[in-house]
Amino acid sequence: MPISGTWGRWGSVLLVAALALPLYVVIRVTGAPQDEAPHEAGKSAPAAVAPSQAAYDPADYASSVRHRAQQAGVSAQLSMAILYNEAYKPHDPAFERAWLKLKPGAALGIANMHRAAFEEVKQGRDFAQRRWQDLPDDRDLAIEAMTWYLHDLAVRLPAHWDAPYTKTDLLALGYNAGPGNMLSIARGEHVGGQARSYVDQLHENWAKSKEALAP
Repeated sequence: MPISGTWGRWGSVLLVAALALPLYVVIRVTGAPQDEAPHEAGKSAPAAVAPSQAAYDPADYASSVRHRAQQAGVSAQLSMAILYNEAYKPHDPAFERAWLKLKPGAALGIANMHRAAFEEVKQGRDFAQRRWQDLPDDRDLAIEAMTWYLHDLAVRLPAHWDAPYTKTDLLALGYNAGPGNMLSIARGEHVGGQARSYVDQLHENWAKSKEALAP
């Protein structure tokens, strides 16, 4: 998820976190209603590990990643590596809701998906009736949406490209910067510093992602 500005991703995260913390504490202490609809039976099954305040580790969702990646016909290792890339901010559901109140354009869920991307990718899929606001509480849904989004990006890629990037790199760039930028990069256009950083981080997480998916 790209973040503009001179501070970059971490500066924005720290600023919003500082603003969201008081609201987050109120939600935790008072148990305020979350205005969330109950989970619909027969829809995306929740992951084995429930969202909580505990430290988030993408490896805990390896089973869900393997299953959803196979359904969507995409690389499970790429999917896991993206989860590691997107684990730069707290993914506690209450914190994400507090964050959203201060930054309505924020991304939600462990795969950091924006509303527009979710609304697009769910069309015609078995989670078409689910809401973007469900992502913080349903991590399996977040993984399902992410893997199908990667599938849709792969469909858009041309058979050949000029850029010195692998298909995996381009799909990661597409996830981070959007399909239009992915296609521009594939045509050989300039890659910004943040996009390069995202691919570098993906490479750093690659071996760890394979280990996380091992039976």
